[in-house]
Amino acid sequence: MENDRNLSNRKAPNRMENITQIILDRFSCRTYNEKPLSTENRSLLELYVQNLNLGPFGSKAKFYLVAATEVDNSSLQELGTYGFIQGATAYVIGTISPEGKNLEDYGFLMEKIILYATSLGLGTCWLGGSFTRSTFSQKIKAELGEIIPAVTPIGNYIDLKQAREGLLRKRINADQRLSWDKLFFIDTFGSPLTKQQAGKWETALEMVRRGPSASNKQPWRIVQKDGNFHFYLQRTKGYREGIIIRFLGVQDIQRLDSGIAMCHFELTAREQNLPGQWIDLDPKIEMPDDLTEYVVSWIAK
Repeated sequence: MENDRNLSNRKAPNRMENITQIILDRFSCRTYNEKPLSTENRSLLELYVQNLNLGPFGSKAKFYLVAATEVDNSSLQELGTYGFIQGATAYVIGTISPEGKNLEDYGFLMEKIILYATSLGLGTCWLGGSFTRSTFSQKIKAELGEIIPAVTPIGNYIDLKQAREGLLRKRINADQRLSWDKLFFIDTFGSPLTKQQAGKWETALEMVRRGPSASNKQPWRIVQKDGNFHFYLQRTKGYREGIIIRFLGVQDIQRLDSGIAMCHFELTAREQNLPGQWIDLDPKIEMPDDLTEYVVSWIAK
């Protein structure tokens, strides 16, 4: 084990290796073994979250790792237990300004943190809602005007059996996800994109399909046109007006899901040496309904 001084001079890797496997390995972990993060993992996570502050749309975010240590377990005592999360000894809490496509940026950045934690062998769970006036906000001394759209617990699995069961549940859920013909299209929304047509982009699109989303609604839609990929948000009817959503105080919580989809697509594409960039360039493709709206385009190079 490296000592703390060496770790403090060590840079967290900017690029996770084998991102496809990391995406497939991640599952929502709700129960942890109450053992604090190791010194190494805590230091690596702190470095990673501190260096992650600018989303693809330019929103500035700040992320904090609030973690108990082996000698001080008081760090999380005032946060208490959030709902069905048990035994968590660390949380990542982030803030962002309430403007523009901030929620898409937040979803993109938080998912990168969650995948990085997964690469370290740690459990996570998306908790989307409104934490702006919560104990989480007080803990990080959030500034006036900043919002906290979501947090994630981070901790050690209870045992390998729990991790295997979590992956088994995820595989079962993967079979229940929307099929390609409901999510991906070519030229227009009326023409489903096949895996054969996707070609070298098949894996990046499949990793989008495998991404987590609020209530597993999978609101992302992608249209491939002229070699580029146009991302859309197709909101679930009545979802924003639901009692739970109104209670949480985030009307557009599904916008976080768009950021998650963008994160999975970009990380997979870059690992497979498929260059491109995000550009706000609405291709004016006819929408299938009034619940659908354009988000952003991946322009392949």
